[in-house]
Amino acid sequence: MITTIEKASDAIQKGAKIINEGGLVVFPTETVYGLGANAFDESAVAKIFEAKGRPQDNPLIVHISSLEQVKDIAKDIPDKFYELASRFMPGPLTVILNKSDKIPYIVTAGGETV
Repeated sequence: MITTIEKASDAIQKGAKIINEGGLVVFPTETVYGLGANAFDESAVAKIFEAKGRPQDNPLIVHISSLEQVKDIAKDIPDKFYELASRFMPGPLTVILNKSDKIPYIVTAGGETV
């Protein structure tokens, strides 16, 4: 199936609206489809656990689209992070950092990292 950029743009805008209203969206990643919500909205995150039947002690991944966004989800960010991330982003990269106070504990399964 071919999707035009205009249609993709419409889908992104619709998905953003759903997320901003506390809903869930399905989105493709490099390897699988993900189920996403606003990581800063505890009730929206709870919907992910409910929809997937996911145990509450299994933390979630938080996706960001720019290096600037890491300051919203993490604290005490080491300089090495920026050095590493600038080599791989944009692109898939998984790191574990100390969570910021903005991230609800439901996201991290009660842990201090995200």
